[in-house]
Amino acid sequence: MNSYVAIDRGHLYTEQHRIFFKKADKIISPWHDVPLYADEKQKHFNMLCEIPRWTNAKMEIATKEPLNPIKQDIKKGQLRFVNNCFPHHGYIWNYGALPQTWEDPNHIDPATKAKGDNDPIDVCEIGRRVAKRGEIYPVKILGTIALIDEGETDWKLIAISVNDPLAEKLNDIHDIEQHMPGFLAATREWFRIYKIPTGKPENQFAFGGEFKDKAFAYKIIQETHEFWKKLMTNENPGEMKCKSADFGENANRLTKEEADEILSSAPMPGPDAKIEDVVDQWHFVKG
Repeated sequence: MNSYVAIDRGHLYTEQHRIFFKKADKIISPWHDVPLYADEKQKHFNMLCEIPRWTNAKMEIATKEPLNPIKQDIKKGQLRFVNNCFPHHGYIWNYGALPQTWEDPNHIDPATKAKGDNDPIDVCEIGRRVAKRGEIYPVKILGTIALIDEGETDWKLIAISVNDPLAEKLNDIHDIEQHMPGFLAATREWFRIYKIPTGKPENQFAFGGEFKDKAFAYKIIQETHEFWKKLMTNENPGEMKCKSADFGENANRLTKEEADEILSSAPMPGPDAKIEDVVDQWHFVKG
């Protein structure tokens, strides 16, 4: 049981909605202040759930806002929802990110020949429980797949909650097909087609869509962790907000008073906004 508390502000499904995070009496950044490892010896990683399974709202860590709360992505002035590509409803896993990682957009990956996507590394958590938005919990990494999304390398880690009943049986990527037959194929298909209803072409993959194993995934995690460390010491990080409550030198720290002020200036929570019916319709995508 960890001590992180998610704090809602604003109305869900609006541009003003944010989820902030608190540990003890301090408001923190979930990107910078939550450690990468929940248990380094056992290689259990902290995962931040941005999007619970079966939901459609495209929520993400706000890397360009102070304290990096979770917010809903906006494209072309509209809140972003993923389409239901039959037979899938919303996201088919608990979807989120590993803290203290960053896919450097200035680094061309030698394996994928594409730059990073400028975000923390993504995680698809495949356990049976539907996680809560803003929940932080320990996971085992089983492998990864490399999506090439609009010309950028977008690693998708495959993980399972350490507390899931199947966690003891799933120790590497190849175990998934034995105990959850068809799930990896469904994952690949979901990423291939999910943007087609918006008028975009199907996504492509590095390695011909092959899932890479746990050892390979560990290397990618460590690489993106090192990129994050460099970002945090960069005197000119561009649009990225890198001040944290606990990590880094004093010059890169948010004081408790500054963090409290950011939270207090956010609108108070209220009822969820209505989602348009079109969000829940089915889209039938040809193979």
